[in-house]
Amino acid sequence: MSRHRVNYTSSPLLAARTPVWRSKFVVALVALGFLGLAARAAWVQVIHSDFFKRQGEVRFVRTLELPAHRGRLLDRNGLILASSVPAASIWAIPEDVEDKEPAVRERLKQAARLMEMPLDKLMARFADEDKSFVWIKRQLDWDVGQKIMALGIKGIYLRKEYKREYPEGESVAHVVGFTNVEDHGQEGMELAFDDALAGKPGSLRVIKDGRGRVVAGVGTETPPVDGRDIQLSVDSKVQFFAYQKLRDTVIANKAKGGSVVVLDAHSGEVLALVNYPSYDPGDRRKLTGEQLRNRALTDTFEPGSTMKPITIGTALELGRVKHDSIIDTNPGKYAIGGFTISDTHNYGVLTVDGVIQKSSNIGALKVAQRMSPQEMWTVHTELGYGQKPQLAFPGAASGRLRPWKTWKPVEQATMAYGYGLSASLFQMARSYTVFANDGEVIPATMLKTGERPHGMRVFSEKTAEQVRHMLWLAAGPGGTGQKAQTMGYSIGGKSGTARKQVGKGYAAGKYRAWFTGMAPIDNPRIIVAVMVDEPSAGVYYGGSVSGPVFSEVVQQTLRLMGVAPDLAVKPLIVSNPIEEPLL
Repeated sequence: MSRHRVNYTSSPLLAARTPVWRSKFVVALVALGFLGLAARAAWVQVIHSDFFKRQGEVRFVRTLELPAHRGRLLDRNGLILASSVPAASIWAIPEDVEDKEPAVRERLKQAARLMEMPLDKLMARFADEDKSFVWIKRQLDWDVGQKIMALGIKGIYLRKEYKREYPEGESVAHVVGFTNVEDHGQEGMELAFDDALAGKPGSLRVIKDGRGRVVAGVGTETPPVDGRDIQLSVDSKVQFFAYQKLRDTVIANKAKGGSVVVLDAHSGEVLALVNYPSYDPGDRRKLTGEQLRNRALTDTFEPGSTMKPITIGTALELGRVKHDSIIDTNPGKYAIGGFTISDTHNYGVLTVDGVIQKSSNIGALKVAQRMSPQEMWTVHTELGYGQKPQLAFPGAASGRLRPWKTWKPVEQATMAYGYGLSASLFQMARSYTVFANDGEVIPATMLKTGERPHGMRVFSEKTAEQVRHMLWLAAGPGGTGQKAQTMGYSIGGKSGTARKQVGKGYAAGKYRAWFTGMAPIDNPRIIVAVMVDEPSAGVYYGGSVSGPVFSEVVQQTLRLMGVAPDLAVKPLIVSNPIEEPLL
């Protein structure tokens, strides 16, 4: 096979001479192009490099938050009340999910079952394909998240988060509170100490591709600072026992609700703070406002006869009466300011001791009449009434104590036995520390301290001792609080039964039953306050409804604290104790 050679020079086109200026022009254009590229490169990489770096970062560089591990809430003995555990949060890129494919749809059905959500609700998440990110379900159990990822559904991803667990459940709900899905405190101690518990999240700068997937990390990683643990003063065993007894009492008496507060009389530490109804802080799907209310701290009401020891203590301290001073309560009724005040019975002539023992309204108002409104108001204020409690806890109410200058004689009279002012159960419990601490009222705390705090002297040691004796009489034979007596321990306390106020009047047949006291009476270690709201099973007096709860809580708490019994025999309890009078 022969080859044909081409003589290019014989071609007329190639043989034609090209003008010199044309070749120079082409070379100039090429050179100019290179110069333009070089100028552009200098502009992008040198002169305006910061701008273009920012634009690149906006499109591809992201700062990922590295969540901090939330601190734990512990009881005074180190038992866990709240802790964080890994949780799986499922998210998706809708445009990547091939939900029309039969095989994919079958796997989506399995994922929906694992997440306990209807399939149509899951499919609705993918309706908007313009979205590049959508949450499917957050804070699933970690093993459930792993099962979902094992299905291998394109476009569905897992993010590790943390969720709170509350091992003690509803008994501590109003103490610990709860967090939201973003792990921020919403109620209780979770809210009060949110900053300390939450810690500080870290960060990591990464490059993501067009589908949002991490390609590489850039820059320095800032590690998260985990939140610190908070140890509360609450004893979970005392808390649980008090909750059980309160719950049983509320149900048995067909009441609307109730509360119990237990304070360490030496340190002011809150050993228990319970309410019923309650809720499970780990499962709030059916939570109602009635369950959420922390009645012991947020609800205020007229405390009734539980205020009489404070009235008597003030008069004793001012020297207006002595413990054996005679008070004539005849004929069992007293008219003042167009209003008639009554006792349950005509007690005739009583000593001041007897006024507390029999819970005489008339006796208390006659003692109050020996003092000025300013003198009574000053002591009430020193004991914390009408003021927001200095407690690291959200929502604590201040109650109501009107300025003494506005008191009319009838208002001073009713103030003597607990009407005309309002207080929370917590305020009542804390005020009784003045009798348990030889005349000093001490601050209360929700945190474990183990130390005796500095108190403020309100009464002398003698006055406090005399009032404790009166409280012991009130809980003994002939008193209104006999059902509060406790096996093995001497106790002292005061019952109270207050009509419920509705508007400017009082609701017929609606009461709150109180009992507040301490034990052992000669050297009090604990103060317990109990309130039951609207008992409606036929019995509504504080001594009969709240007294038995006080009795059982005192006995169990003192045993857990290792306090030796100070009574060798069973206390005397009569079948028909005297009941405190109402308005």
